[in-house]
Amino acid sequence: MKNNELNERRLQATPRGIGVMCDFYADRAENATLWDVEGHEVIDFAAGIAVLNTGHRHPKIIAAIEKQLQSFTHTAYQIVPYESYVRLAERINERVPIDGPVKTAFFSTGAEAVENAVKIARAYTKRPGIIAFGGAFHGRTFMTMALTGKVAPYKIGFGPFPGSVYHAQYPNALHGVSTADALHSLERIFKADIAPDQVAAVILEPVQGEGGFNVAPAEFMHALRALCDTHGILLIADEVQTGFARTGKLFAMEHYNVQPDLITMAKSLAGGMPLSALAGRAAIMDAPAPGGLGGTYAGNPLAVAAAHAVLDVIDEEKLCARAATLGQYLVETLNTAKLNCPHIADIRAQGSMVAVEFNDPSSGQPSPEFTRQVQSKALAQGLLLLSCGVYGNVIRFLYPLTIPDAQFRKALEIITHSLTR
Repeated sequence: MKNNELNERRLQATPRGIGVMCDFYADRAENATLWDVEGHEVIDFAAGIAVLNTGHRHPKIIAAIEKQLQSFTHTAYQIVPYESYVRLAERINERVPIDGPVKTAFFSTGAEAVENAVKIARAYTKRPGIIAFGGAFHGRTFMTMALTGKVAPYKIGFGPFPGSVYHAQYPNALHGVSTADALHSLERIFKADIAPDQVAAVILEPVQGEGGFNVAPAEFMHALRALCDTHGILLIADEVQTGFARTGKLFAMEHYNVQPDLITMAKSLAGGMPLSALAGRAAIMDAPAPGGLGGTYAGNPLAVAAAHAVLDVIDEEKLCARAATLGQYLVETLNTAKLNCPHIADIRAQGSMVAVEFNDPSSGQPSPEFTRQVQSKALAQGLLLLSCGVYGNVIRFLYPLTIPDAQFRKALEIITHSLTR
């Protein structure tokens, strides 16, 4: 097979709305390396959009899936339950940064986890309103598109969206939004759009993903918790991208000493298998009546088995500490490159959730053009990078945390060359 032949078949067989970044096709993968159908090798710093913190085809995950295959592949948990689902819920209940009795439900996608967080918040509070933030990404379903604070490409042509959703500003020093500005925008929503006693929940990503890896300041997170407590509003942490060791903690909320009421997770939860979860205070999670939650494939046995292995690997290989170490090396590399790359406007990091933002050095305006140039140069040298940001001018680094040291050093050299030559 040839990449160009497959590309022609793709254009004929699949809709253009499924945007595809690369013009090569995967044949096999191992840890942090991809090979295409023509045998070309690429260092994978995309990891399936943050899905592979434990790398491609980790042996323990493969073994867990193969073992489950020998028993059964599907019963629908809501029809015939199985112990592995219950045990995984117990393990997550013990690990999420929420005190007191906690319960967890499983779904298939991050968007489903967020949708169900909204359902539960409304069922518990008996209120309609949800507040999200500009630059946020929460999914591609109608409710999660409404929550998402980035128009292109996610919302164009798909409205109208569900109502009672409002957007506040997310702190972003580079773009002139302070913590005080963000808090003031929330108060303005209460004055102009919806009374606080009609708001069920505030949802945010502790580190925005598609928005550009913007890290929420600690003072903002503490103020947000206090604001929610004052008005009886639930705080939902969307950790779909930040979870499972990426930020140097199992969950990014652990950096803040602030507890959410509900927390969504997906992506690296199951090492490439489709699984998401929603955990929260038991009294809140129990608000919907029996049958109000679920899904035919929710908590698929193969994905649940993979998730058990992922939690084991994170602990045994100390991936939280490794995320912090690798992130530090990458930030040092970027700071050194900045001396010879005037396009670098900002470097942001929490553990291995690292991003670099580019502006035109003459105008100071966002430079998606330079961002694409860096991506192209890196790919020509065998390194796959992803962009993000409201203006498309940010590169995010999502390498597997299991990447071998020598390969990581090689990737850092490619990054330096791509930025400075």
